[in-house]
Amino acid sequence: MMWSNFFMREEERRRGAASRRRAQGPRSGLTPEREGRVKLALLLTAVGATLAVLAVGTEFWVEFNTFKANGSAVCDAAHLGLWKVCTKRLWLADVPAGRDTCGPAELPGEANCTYFRFFTKGENARIFQRITKKEVNLAAAAIAVLGLAVLALGCLCIIMVLSKGAEFLLRIGAACFGLSGLLLLVSVEVFRHSIEELLRRVSPEGPPAPALTHEYSWSLGCAVGAGLVLLLGGVCFLLLALPPWGSLCPKREPRVT
Repeated sequence: MMWSNFFMREEERRRGAASRRRAQGPRSGLTPEREGRVKLALLLTAVGATLAVLAVGTEFWVEFNTFKANGSAVCDAAHLGLWKVCTKRLWLADVPAGRDTCGPAELPGEANCTYFRFFTKGENARIFQRITKKEVNLAAAAIAVLGLAVLALGCLCIIMVLSKGAEFLLRIGAACFGLSGLLLLVSVEVFRHSIEELLRRVSPEGPPAPALTHEYSWSLGCAVGAGLVLLLGGVCFLLLALPPWGSLCPKREPRVT
């Protein structure tokens, strides 16, 4: 009787432990405090990822404005981004009175939007008698897309850390987020260089090129902010991947006298 009761209690204990493990689900291998820090850093990088997708997905990063033409009821403006260029003919009556140039391009008017010719035909595009340099524009777009791909890989690594407990992926995720932020910043700089090239490359054919002013839009600011936030997120994950300071400095055992 005594042995039967012992085996029954042991079996009940095993069943209770198994049911508790099933109720808790798979263990991530992270302590609750460490898991909370990883989730906080992931939230920070999620903000950067949202800004990055918003910046790359928008159709214009810079706006060009011509000066108001005397004796004409219309004026021209344009905006372009990584993928698309739009030229608009605006009514001067809609342009603010205190503004010397045409715009902003968001005003209603006759628009002509096309994708860049170097994506479809491999040719340079022409904007207000100025010619784009397709190699620079293609480089800016390719670097931005590569940044988004590396960003997706970093998110996958952190998801595996939280779900499977693969803590070694923290270092890979940190490198991916840092590289993604760096690529976005490089893309912004290359795009800025392409704008400078566009302003210098005046077409010798056709009518003379009009004087232009340009201003960068909020999309470019989102790209810069995304790059900085992702760099910060990469640093946070790198610090989380490092071993605790206590393990680096082991305690000395007291000497026995």
